[in-house]
Amino acid sequence: MRLLMLGGTEFVGRAVTEAALARGWQVTVFHRGTHAPPEGVTALHGDRTDAAGLAALEAGEWDAVVDTWSGAPAAVRDAARLLAGRARSYVYVSSRSVYAYPAAYGLGEDGPLVAGSADATDSGDYAVAKRGAELAALDAFGDRALLVRAGLILGPYENIGRLPWWLGRIARGGAVLAPGPRETALQYVDVRDLAEWTLDAVQSGLGGAYNLVSETGHATMGELLESCVKVTGSDAELRWTAPEDVLAAGIEPWSELPVWLPPGELYDAMYGADVSKALATGLRCRPVAETVADTWSWLRSIGGTAPQRPDRPAVGLAEEKEAAALR
Repeated sequence: MRLLMLGGTEFVGRAVTEAALARGWQVTVFHRGTHAPPEGVTALHGDRTDAAGLAALEAGEWDAVVDTWSGAPAAVRDAARLLAGRARSYVYVSSRSVYAYPAAYGLGEDGPLVAGSADATDSGDYAVAKRGAELAALDAFGDRALLVRAGLILGPYENIGRLPWWLGRIARGGAVLAPGPRETALQYVDVRDLAEWTLDAVQSGLGGAYNLVSETGHATMGELLESCVKVTGSDAELRWTAPEDVLAAGIEPWSELPVWLPPGELYDAMYGADVSKALATGLRCRPVAETVADTWSWLRSIGGTAPQRPDRPAVGLAEEKEAAALR
């Protein structure tokens, strides 16, 4: 198989690229040159935000294109149009954010969507931009477009900072504010499981939209944080705190305490997706302990500090705010 990876040097793109190389696929990575791609690929350079940035893609044919773009939809429109006659399928790694809020618990791929435009040159609203990019892929490739609507993505190479923050905080040890309930069910996907399912889907010729996360309750908040304690070997003491007490302390869910959401509309929208369609087409999710252990190993291999996407705010709870809440 000949794969064109638009991106391919960080997080999801890198995981897809490495998985394809492991299968013996011929992989071309188109990127700006800011980060080095994995060894074994053919590298092409260009900036999708520049009018002439796609020049390197004006020749060549591929069995599939995988695109993880999260900026202005017009960039996906231009790439998809350019490649429509020279690629069999176009995979766009989208987001479950494209569903109109509040997304009901148990919502499938046929749920109501936000409005978007394939021609938009503004990336200010993440959900609207992702939906616009979906429309761009569909406009150029029709039923040959595969929309991977991921939810929370964890695992090695994470450049958002959620699991790396928890690992770093727990590695420091001491009393740790653990947002409860401990049994809070999570729904996420390991980036490597996303990559494997995506490549399998390409080989099978799948098209259309798929919610791509684990089943709700594949792991709990307790299992996630307890796995962090185990792999770091720290003396951290998890102090489980009721949601109402966390909120009363002025602590922001998701941003200050990554991954965690209290019960309510946002929790239902984020952790209540119907994933039966993805499971029926082969999605397999590894245990949370494996995701945590491998992320910790990767973090240590790069000096303990995860890379940070410049277009995303840093996450995590300030030490003094945590200490005050624990008191």
